[in-house]
Amino acid sequence: MMMGLFFYILFLTPICFFCCPLLIQYSFYMIFIIVLFKNYDFFFCGLSYFFGLDCFSYWLIILTFYVTCLMYLCCMSYSLSLMFSYLLFVNYSLCFLLYLVFCSLNYLMMYMFFEFSLVPLFIIIVGWGYQPDRLSSGLYLFFYTLFASLPLFIFLVYLYLFFGSLFFDYFFGLSSSFVVHFITVFAFMVKLPLFMFHFWLPKAHVYSPIFGSMILAGILLKIGGYGVIRFMFMYEYIFYNYSYIWYSLSLFGSLLVSLICLIQGDMKCLIAYSSVAHMGLSLMGLLSMSKVGLVGSYFMIIGHGLCSSGLFCLSNICYERFLSRSFFLNKGLIGFMPSVSFFWFFFCCFNMSCPPSLNFFSEIYILISMLMFWWSSCFYFFLISFLSAFFSFYLFCFSNHGIFHNSYSFSFVTLREYLLMFSHFVPIIYIIMVIDYIF
Repeated sequence: MMMGLFFYILFLTPICFFCCPLLIQYSFYMIFIIVLFKNYDFFFCGLSYFFGLDCFSYWLIILTFYVTCLMYLCCMSYSLSLMFSYLLFVNYSLCFLLYLVFCSLNYLMMYMFFEFSLVPLFIIIVGWGYQPDRLSSGLYLFFYTLFASLPLFIFLVYLYLFFGSLFFDYFFGLSSSFVVHFITVFAFMVKLPLFMFHFWLPKAHVYSPIFGSMILAGILLKIGGYGVIRFMFMYEYIFYNYSYIWYSLSLFGSLLVSLICLIQGDMKCLIAYSSVAHMGLSLMGLLSMSKVGLVGSYFMIIGHGLCSSGLFCLSNICYERFLSRSFFLNKGLIGFMPSVSFFWFFFCCFNMSCPPSLNFFSEIYILISMLMFWWSSCFYFFLISFLSAFFSFYLFCFSNHGIFHNSYSFSFVTLREYLLMFSHFVPIIYIIMVIDYIF
C-alpha cells in the first residue's frame, strides 16, 4: 500500500514541468481519497519496505496531501511567472518528503527525511519570498533546525551501532540520563517550536510567500509534535522523570507569547506568534503522559494546521489588495470585502477555540490532562485561553472594523480564493461529526 503510493507520487514528477497545477492538484486529491478510505488500526498497517501507517501518522498524511492541494490552488496566482514549473516542482518535492517523514518506520529514516524537507522550504523562502530579509530568515530556519538536530543524528548512529536496529517498536533498554532525554527532544522542540527556541518562526513566516506559510504552519510545525510522540515511546521512563522541565517552559512560554501577540502590528507576525502559543498547549498535553492529553494534542495539531493555514490565506488576500499587512492600513475590511469578513470571523473564532471547531474539543482534552498532571496549571490554562481569545478578537476587530478610504461596499475576491477559504473551513467542523469513527 505505502510503497504503491510512493511510486505513484514519484512518477508524477514530470507533470510539474508541464506547468499544469490543476493536473497535479487532481492527482493529489486522488491520493488523498485513497488514503482517506484506507483502513488503519492502532498498530502498523500497510507495511512495505520500511514504510507503514498507524493511528499517529494516518491523519497527518491526510493533512499533508490536503494542504498540498490547497497550496497548488494558491500557486495559480503565480502562473505567469517564468519560474512557475520550478515552483510546482519544489512544492511537489516538499510534499513528497513530508509523506516519507510520516510513513517511515525507522527513526533514522524519519530524521533523514525530516532534514531533507528543510531544503525545499529554504528554496521557497529565498526564491519566492518578500523583501531582501528573506535571505536572513531562510538562514535562521535552516541553521536553527540543523544545529538542534545534529546531536540527535549522532545519538541515532550510536543506538544503531549498539542495538543493531532503529525501528519504532524496538526495545532500546531503560535509561535515566537527562542528556539522552535532551538530545532526543531538543530537535523537535525547535521545530515545534517551544518558547525560547521560536525566534526563527516569525521571520520565516513574514518573509515567505503564502504557500510557504501554509505548508510551514499546516504541516512542518506538526513534525515537532509527531517526533515527540515517536520518541516518547522510545524512552518513556525518561519522559516521565523530566517532562516537568518542558511542561513548565511551555506553560510560561504560551502565556508570554500570548501577551506578545497583543503588541504586534503585522498580521502575519500575530498569526505566527499565535502558532507558538497553541503549539505550547499541544506540547503540554503530550507531556502529561496520558491518553487524554495525547488525543487532545493530536486534535490540536490537526485543527491548528487547518485554522492557521486559513488565517495566513486571509492575510494574503488583504496583502494582495493593500500591498501591506499592517493593522494600521488594513482597516474597514467589512465594508471593502464583506463576504471575506465572514471567513475572518469564523477563523478568528476557531483560533480562540470556540465550538463547534476541532480546536475547542482539543483544548478540553488538554485541560483535563493538565489537571491530571498538575492541578494548579488550570489557572495558567484559563489565562492563556483568555489571552488567546483576546488576540484573536484583536486580529478581527482591527482588520475588519474602522474607517476605509472607499465609501461604498463591493466584493473584490476571486472564486479561487473563496474555494480556498471554504476548503479550510469545512474540515475543521466536519471532523467533529466523525470523531467517534476516528477514536
